[in-house]
Amino acid sequence: MASQWKVWPGRPNPLGATWDGEGVNFAIFSAHAEKIELCLFDRSGNQEEARIVLPEYTDEVWHVYLPDARPNLLYGYRVYGPFDPSNGHRFNPNKLLIDPYAKALQGRLRWADGVFGYRLGSPREDLSFDRRDNSRNIPKCRVVEPAFTWGEDRRPQTAWEETIIIELQVRGVTIKHPDVEPLHRGTFAGLVSPAMIDYLVGLGITAVELLPIHASIDDRHLLERRLLNYWGYNTIGFFAPDPRFLSTPSIAGFKTAVKRLHDAGIEVILDVVYNHTGEGNHLGPTLSFRGIDNASYYRLQADRRFYYDVTGTGNTMNLDHPRVLQLVMDSLRYWALEMHVDGFRFDLCPSLARENGDYSQGSAFFDAIRQDPAMAGLKLIAEPWDLGPYGYQLGNFPPGWAEWNGQYRDIVRRFWRGDKGLVADIASRVAGSSDIFGYRGRRPWASINFITVHDGFTLQDLVSYSQKHNEPNGEDNRDGTDANYSCNYGVEGASDDPQIIALRERQKRNLLATLLLSLGVPMLLAGDEIGRTQRGNNNAYCQDNEISWFDWQQIGPADEELAWFVRYLIHLRRRHRVFSRPRFLRGEVLSEAGVKDITWITPLGKEATTEDWKNPAGLALGYVLSGAAGEFFTPGGQRDIDESFLVMMNAHSEELDFRFPILASPMSWEALVDTAEPTGRAAAARRYEAGEIYRLQAHSFALFIDRATWPTAHRRATVATGALLLDGERERGSLTAAVRDKNSLH
Repeated sequence: MASQWKVWPGRPNPLGATWDGEGVNFAIFSAHAEKIELCLFDRSGNQEEARIVLPEYTDEVWHVYLPDARPNLLYGYRVYGPFDPSNGHRFNPNKLLIDPYAKALQGRLRWADGVFGYRLGSPREDLSFDRRDNSRNIPKCRVVEPAFTWGEDRRPQTAWEETIIIELQVRGVTIKHPDVEPLHRGTFAGLVSPAMIDYLVGLGITAVELLPIHASIDDRHLLERRLLNYWGYNTIGFFAPDPRFLSTPSIAGFKTAVKRLHDAGIEVILDVVYNHTGEGNHLGPTLSFRGIDNASYYRLQADRRFYYDVTGTGNTMNLDHPRVLQLVMDSLRYWALEMHVDGFRFDLCPSLARENGDYSQGSAFFDAIRQDPAMAGLKLIAEPWDLGPYGYQLGNFPPGWAEWNGQYRDIVRRFWRGDKGLVADIASRVAGSSDIFGYRGRRPWASINFITVHDGFTLQDLVSYSQKHNEPNGEDNRDGTDANYSCNYGVEGASDDPQIIALRERQKRNLLATLLLSLGVPMLLAGDEIGRTQRGNNNAYCQDNEISWFDWQQIGPADEELAWFVRYLIHLRRRHRVFSRPRFLRGEVLSEAGVKDITWITPLGKEATTEDWKNPAGLALGYVLSGAAGEFFTPGGQRDIDESFLVMMNAHSEELDFRFPILASPMSWEALVDTAEPTGRAAAARRYEAGEIYRLQAHSFALFIDRATWPTAHRRATVATGALLLDGERERGSLTAAVRDKNSLH
């Protein structure tokens, strides 16, 4: 194919396609290739117009410079080399390949037998060779113009201990929002529409954690069942935003979203999937990495035909190789520096820190993160498990990392479900899990506390289903975990029984109050605050439909009341440092007030003893958080004085009398929260003195504030929009602009 393009040598770095204002430099790594062709396409991406052999090979990087190339040029690669799967090589120049460093993609993968490097149906399977061209089926890489006017954009840099995260999927949260412009629904533009910004700010969260937004593919078997890869954990490009989230082809749409969220004081955390790609196992398609340098990019078994898989997806990225580690670090730096994101949540993180197959805190991945100035100050969150040997590494990450605390989720769920003998465990979890994270100077914020996330039941389903119901996924209900620690309280699924409904609503309030008032960083699953259901599906990864989407127009009175309750709890947390101390509590007297920083009490009002902690039937617990400053100081050096609070928790199926404790400093308690009330707010504003009894209803959580003294506290700013004030009066404004129909309470 003749080419009229001027061809200059170019540079081996940076990798990818780089527009410098005069032309475009193309550079791609492959240690084992014998030749690489750059393929250029017309604007539609359907017609290949030129093939240019990359003329230079420097330090295992192939490169060329095209002085006449401009942004928006569409391209891909064909890579020549040995097709020898038994030795780990799967080169096939008949296959157009996606640049691993592509900053933007046009189109989506169109499945056909030709996207595989071998002949489907051959008795030799992947040892056979397929000669069909796949260029019409593969997304095309796009040269981008990186210029963007950031203006005075600044990262909010919310302190870890003050962070409150909401996890959401961009498409699902906006696709049916009536106050989002139709063309923006399901996109970054929809996420930062005025209606959504108002909602997020009003809720009071400080950070959004976005399910994967990197370019991904839909599995062929899903499309055959008319399903899609909704969650996005099937990445094929670590630099390109997935086109389905962009309202225009320009990547500026993502930058604009980040800027607007920052303007609202909200940080942006990306869920990133560097542990595997969408190319699957040895029988998967050849889309990018496999055809560029399979033996370098992937971990292979001793029989190098097969992949070493600790991710459950068929392959594992090989971060033992310096160029693969560089790919990951270059991607992280790109999203941090060019896209201004504030942090990352690393999917199956132990797989990234395996060296020669074994997890290590001293891995090259952790070392590279630690020394990189671009990573300094960003929030780094690990999903602390993978599927390999010794893959469960909760609490075993280096200083500077936070971790999804799966033990918090399980213990809190089980306690409120009524599993006995968990009093000591629930105490450890609500106090920051120092037994897991209290070493090497790590702080309580190392624990990302959650009840529900995308992977599992929603909060509504957690109290409505005792079993998973994943039949719509087409896998005979075999997929998804069975360890849900859920309860339906009498009826599986939706119920019209008033008593069952009331109990479910109370349990939701219990779980939310526990989460939002625990030491550590709370993370909400978006939609839990308005009773979103997935109809019992606890693995809705493939449900890009009403099962996963928010239905903003079906928010009922109980849902809106729950959202107000969540706002109130977030308001309390943000106003009172006692709920988010920057150090672990000791259970010791640390101030002149003579009261311990945390005092654990029994329903008898006595301080808990060893026997109480070992009680195999225990289902009730109380504790006092002292507002006395002690060793706590604000960042400005002021003594960090706050009010004191008392928590009572009753997971019994019967009410109990809970006696107010006698402490070294006299306290007078006023109830703020009682989840037995439909609003979650205490019914009467009366005072309780030491020795008095509070009738704590079955399955309920109560919170009291000490009104005996009014310390001069260094107060945080209150939540500005839509919050509930401490005196119980709501600020003016409805829950969400979407709730202006017959379902609204206002």
